[in-house]
Amino acid sequence: MTAATIPARRSGVDHWLDAFGNLTRWQVTRLRRLLPITMVVQVLSTTGIVIGMGLLYGDLPPERVLYLTTGAVTISLITVGIVMGPQILSQERISGSAEYMAALPVPRSAATMGWMVLNLVTVLPGIVSALLAATLRYDVELAVSWPIVPAVVLVVFGATMVGVAYAYAIPNPRTVNAVAQLLIFVVFGFSPIAYPAEQLPDWLASAHRWLPFESMAVVIRDGLTDGLATEVGRAYAVLAIWTAAAVALASWSLGRRP
Repeated sequence: MTAATIPARRSGVDHWLDAFGNLTRWQVTRLRRLLPITMVVQVLSTTGIVIGMGLLYGDLPPERVLYLTTGAVTISLITVGIVMGPQILSQERISGSAEYMAALPVPRSAATMGWMVLNLVTVLPGIVSALLAATLRYDVELAVSWPIVPAVVLVVFGATMVGVAYAYAIPNPRTVNAVAQLLIFVVFGFSPIAYPAEQLPDWLASAHRWLPFESMAVVIRDGLTDGLATEVGRAYAVLAIWTAAAVALASWSLGRRP
């Protein structure tokens, strides 16, 4: 084959957008049976957090209701990217479909962004159900403002990249499932997401100032309430650092794969 007959390697914005669209549609088709189930799980889990905690503790003060509501939204945003996504990716590694994706002549960043958009769409029903349940059950007064849009996008993107990073960085895909299960307990039970950090032991509250979970809750709380969130700028900075580190680790992990 002469040099003149070798097809040129495609690049540029148009190629990236075309790959992004095709890969996103392919992922939707591939997960068409799982996505509705995931959405139902999101609705049930967020509604369960909002209503179930009220049944457990009885009458809640307005501030605690706001923490609970914004916490349910944050947990929904986190778990899809950090917990559920890596388990799906680990199954792809076991089945060999991950190697097939890596062999395609498309930018891997386009596939990752398609995965992020899919996660974002998946969590939307859970967000709506949490806010609706809080409004109907507690007559809560939310103060929705424009920062909620970049906050949701950043949290979903950060959670997705952390999930992709450890899903591919850990050599054994079965270990990925164990880490994902462990993170469920960390997010639900030991992170100041649905309650103030002051309720944690001092050492754990200090650790969470540098972990991404509390910062994710703060930026979401800032977009849904008025004056309840504090140190919002610091939270965005911590979240940006974690996201950048996760992007770097994910890029390295994907780059070393064939």
